[in-house]
This record gives sequence, C-alpha cells and structure tokens, in this order.
Amino acid sequence: MLVLAGLLGAFGVALAAAGAHITSGTLLPTAAAFLLLHAALLAAVAALAPHMQDGRWALRSAAVLVVVGVLLFSGDLALRGLAGRELLWGTAPVGGTTLIAGWLCLGLSALLARPRA
Repeated sequence: MLVLAGLLGAFGVALAAAGAHITSGTLLPTAAAFLLLHAALLAAVAALAPHMQDGRWALRSAAVLVVVGVLLFSGDLALRGLAGRELLWGTAPVGGTTLIAGWLCLGLSALLARPRA
C-alpha cells in the first residue's frame, strides 16, 4: 500500500505541475488533488492495518476500491485535460462512485475494528 501511496502522490504532484504549466483548465488540478488526497489515505491505511485484528478485510477492500477509483477518476480527468479525450467511455463517474464505496468500506472497517492485543 505504501508503494501505491507513493506512486499516487508522485503522479498527483506531476499533474499539479502540468496543470500549472501546460493547461489553464481545472481538470488537471482536480485530478492532482484527488491523487494526493488518496495517496495520504493509503499511507494511513498502510500504517493502521498491522494494528487491526477485526475489520482488516474491510480495510483492504477500502484500499483496493480507493486505488481503482482514483485511477479511473483522475485518469479520465487527466486524459481530458491533456489530450481532450475521455478514458474509455468517460470513467470519471465510475471512479467517483468507486471512491465513495472505498470511503464507506473504510468507515465499516472502523466499526468492525478491535485493536490487536
């Protein structure tokens, strides 16, 4: 998870820079913000996971959903901002919905959690 968090963070910074220097639209900064925010979330999940006994499946599910969702959402926005094209059929709404599901799984993991002894 930390590797993925690092990659998402790096891509987020790169998109923020591209948005500042290449385009004047709001798509790249939005994609960058989502990547950076969710990179921090994955780093927190990676730090928390070893300390949980119950609810780890929900935490892992949250991480998977967040990675897939942010790649679809930010990928679609970045492609629109840089190339004027949609990713596949325009996956931003699917990615956003997947992100919402990931955040809900994160909340569920907290409800199921019992600290490791």
